[in-house]
Amino acid sequence: MDRRQTVFEADARRDWEVCGCSLVCDESARVAAPGAHEPTPTPYFVLDELFLHVDFDKDSHLLDVGCGTGRVLAYVASRLPGRATGIELDGVLVAHARAWAQRYPRLDVRCGNVLDEPLAPYTHFYLFNPFDTEVLVKFLDKVEAEATHPVTLIHMSDNGERYAYLGRPGWTLEHEGSIQGCRAEDGSFIPVYGCPQTWSIWRYIPTDEKILSATQSTSGASPNGTAPFH
Repeated sequence: MDRRQTVFEADARRDWEVCGCSLVCDESARVAAPGAHEPTPTPYFVLDELFLHVDFDKDSHLLDVGCGTGRVLAYVASRLPGRATGIELDGVLVAHARAWAQRYPRLDVRCGNVLDEPLAPYTHFYLFNPFDTEVLVKFLDKVEAEATHPVTLIHMSDNGERYAYLGRPGWTLEHEGSIQGCRAEDGSFIPVYGCPQTWSIWRYIPTDEKILSATQSTSGASPNGTAPFH
């Protein structure tokens, strides 16, 4: 038997434990947008590796871009504090994700295009190569335009797209690496991908002016620091 199958079977068992169903996508997406890629569930061993490098607490809120059936949401529900929202173009996949996620109050699933989604509420973003570089640049532009606090972006399989972040003010590469497979219980290596899949974790910090403006808006203070008249 293909040793990769043991990894996929372990993921399927974990899906059933957390969600009560399989999260494998057996069919092509029924709805697409220019530059969008097929949603692919991230293996749990990959998520274990990535989130070792991420600070995520009870006040964190992650947006999984192109969430498919919700594998990343299942990971947050079972392993992490805080909240997670998935956004997906395909309404059939959204319905599947919503059906199991409704048992977890910390999870939400939205149907739509992330370029139409308000991004200010989120502290973390997860991307498993959801779109072409042209759309990625538009997404990064939107993050910069709307973020009012520091955010963390986890980009799995960023092969060939990392340059889209370079030279953008406010962005810092915090961690990077590559994943091709995982270790079996006997310590042997199981290759899952045909070639190493690079990943990167970025931190974006808005300008002090944007953070101050958001703080004043929340507190009800005027720009000069005084309370507004009522």
